[in-house]
Amino acid sequence: MKYAKDALDDYLQFLRVERQLAANTLTSYERDLKSYLQYLKEVEQLDSLRNVERVHILNHLSHLKETTMSSRTVARHISSIRSFHQFLIRERIVDKDPTVHLEMPQMDKKLPNILSIEEVDALIEAPDTSKANGKRDQAMLELLYASGMRVSECINLDMEDVNLTMGFVRCFGKGGKERIIPLGKSALASCKDYLSGPRSELAKTGVTTDALFINQRGKRLTRQGFWKLLKQHAQKAGIQKELTPHTLRHSFATHLIENGADLRAVQEMLGHADISTTQIYTHVSKTRLKDVYSQFHPRA
Repeated sequence: MKYAKDALDDYLQFLRVERQLAANTLTSYERDLKSYLQYLKEVEQLDSLRNVERVHILNHLSHLKETTMSSRTVARHISSIRSFHQFLIRERIVDKDPTVHLEMPQMDKKLPNILSIEEVDALIEAPDTSKANGKRDQAMLELLYASGMRVSECINLDMEDVNLTMGFVRCFGKGGKERIIPLGKSALASCKDYLSGPRSELAKTGVTTDALFINQRGKRLTRQGFWKLLKQHAQKAGIQKELTPHTLRHSFATHLIENGADLRAVQEMLGHADISTTQIYTHVSKTRLKDVYSQFHPRA
């Protein structure tokens, strides 16, 4: 389509610079919108973004559903397409918004998997702390559970972001929004232990980085590298549950709420823009209460 590629490039640059979205989020937007523009060109045979109508978008979404895409993924596509067309309006590339009144699909409310306190303890104790990378892994797991950070936030931490004296960590969430999270004694002790020598062992001569967590090559640990390590430690700890990189984040929030933490405080520590996102953990807590009741009450 005429000028469609240029418009997409401009939009992605806007997201990168103005909105400061994370690389993973930008990749999702780009993938969704390339698929959308390809459909408009090849299936609907449109030659301009000005000719896009609501029916074309609905046809595209129907096509996505036919490929057995989940309602959550379709909802993400709708969000990408809607945001793109709103950008086109603002930049006066088009003069109408075909996404007006476009409805989101009904989402299945899937509760996140969480670990019990005993499973968290087993996971944190799984790394071999006689080795430098074991000290690193334990510090990372302690920090994730103590703060509720996203994995992407954790691996992007620099040395200066952890204040061991004052007992807090500073991280940058979605949109580059900064937040300060207090840390407990266990996380602080593990971080001190890691920084007292093991990190220097992992650092390679000639490789300079301010990254807090580094790999065997002395470079910043990647998300993929962390995911591989998490699965290894979970297997060693005998955890049978399905894990995701967010499992410790979900466990952090649920355990806080179960022990009476204020929902607004948990929202702030997690970096949620909307408290409705945080409220899912109250449902998880209630579900766990039901399970305990069913398991242990003699007349359940």
